[in-house]
Amino acid sequence: MGEAVLAGALSAGWAASDVVATVRTEAKAQRLRETYRVATTSDNVAAVRGAGLVLVGVKPKDVGALLDEIASAIDPQAVVVTVAAGHPAAFYEQRLPAGVPVVRAVPNTPAAIGAGITAIAPGRGATDADLEAVEHLFSGTGAVVRAAEKDLNAVSAISGSGPAYIFYVADALAEAGVLLGLTRDVARRLAVQTLLGASRLMDESGEHPVLLREKVTSPGGTTAAALRTLDDGGVRASFLAAATAARDRADELGG
Repeated sequence: MGEAVLAGALSAGWAASDVVATVRTEAKAQRLRETYRVATTSDNVAAVRGAGLVLVGVKPKDVGALLDEIASAIDPQAVVVTVAAGHPAAFYEQRLPAGVPVVRAVPNTPAAIGAGITAIAPGRGATDADLEAVEHLFSGTGAVVRAAEKDLNAVSAISGSGPAYIFYVADALAEAGVLLGLTRDVARRLAVQTLLGASRLMDESGEHPVLLREKVTSPGGTTAAALRTLDDGGVRASFLAAATAARDRADELGG
């Protein structure tokens, strides 16, 4: 996800000369330098010293140790942005110099192709200007919305985990096509393009999904029969339960 944000920031107009990426291996460092023309280092302290914006993109279990490592080097005027799941803004604020603003962000994997959506939420000291800077950071990765921090685990359950749900549906549709006699390649192409086209239609038409669904569903027709089977199988209820389970697991990870 860190690399997706990096690519998006550069496409949004950030200068490569203003970016320092921290890495653990020289192979990764070389690839980032060649691909994005940014400076790289394995020294986290050196990377944050003098930075106006610091992006934390490590695994949740590593966040505490990282903050302890870099806290003394962070400029009091810097904005710390985190894409790590679970930890509340207060977790960062307790480990950073007093007054350093923290903004939590929940992007998703389509950010890698500029088609993602990121929800951002301010910590206690973050201002509107800080949020605008973070919006600019993520603007190259797709859409950006503001949310209350208390809602971020729900956001994660819908848009953060959401791509996996869509891939699940695409796989199921493709398998259904194979069951009905289509070749695997044709079934996959039909499933993927149908999902893509339906998503674009929802976005560009601005119509509610229910209205769009009704336009496809003739009374007593094939689509009506299919949707009745999905309802009988509890698909809608399963999506509600899945999102709730994802939200609850995010709550657990955050302690």
